[in-house]
Amino acid sequence: MALALGTAAIVLLALLSELTRPRAVERFARARLRWRTRSRGTEQIGYDPGRERRAEQRARALLRSCVNDEEWSMYRDLGFLRVWGGSDRRAGGHAATGASLDLVGEAENAEPSPAADRITTDAGAGEASYAYLIYPHKPIVAYLPQTGVLLSEYCVAFPDLTRPYGSARLPDSDDVLAKWMALTADERRLIADANMHLPGRQIDPDRIRRDLLRLARWERERLYHDGRGASGADSLRAA
Repeated sequence: MALALGTAAIVLLALLSELTRPRAVERFARARLRWRTRSRGTEQIGYDPGRERRAEQRARALLRSCVNDEEWSMYRDLGFLRVWGGSDRRAGGHAATGASLDLVGEAENAEPSPAADRITTDAGAGEASYAYLIYPHKPIVAYLPQTGVLLSEYCVAFPDLTRPYGSARLPDSDDVLAKWMALTADERRLIADANMHLPGRQIDPDRIRRDLLRLARWERERLYHDGRGASGADSLRAA
């Protein structure tokens, strides 16, 4: 008798589960759909597709207000900044301009110079003229403007710790500005704290050499236009 009642109870539970399972599945699907809809609504409210673009625009405006006209024009036209190292920068940043204009035809075939071993961040030493290229979210590249010889890459990172959403990376122009400020304020400390690698670790050396050639052409064109502007002003004063 007990066996028969137990068997009947099992059969009844099986029948009830078969009858209620479709409803349970349907309820679960509806609940999951409501959760997804609610999550999408929250994401749409919290995410603005134009936020990154506006952040970069603000960063560019800040960079422009901090650097000089030549540096801003360089970044705007070429996408990177050149910063003179040590004593060259403190002397005005134009000591090696003429040398950088002679890069065409030399950068690709240049061999490492013994002066590269004497590079120092001591502003008073001045044993060799050297410079840096600053790219957005790339290592800082040190090189010799006289020959185009690449010296090293310095890896530094400036994460955006103030943003409660999105990427932890700074906007491109903010990253360039942070590196520029660090180099111009305390070059020795930045170089000491950075991870140093040989050229080519993260940036293709051929790309850097092409950028140096672009920089040389850019400086020639700038000097040409500035010369024309000066001669035009002189002619107007003479008239």
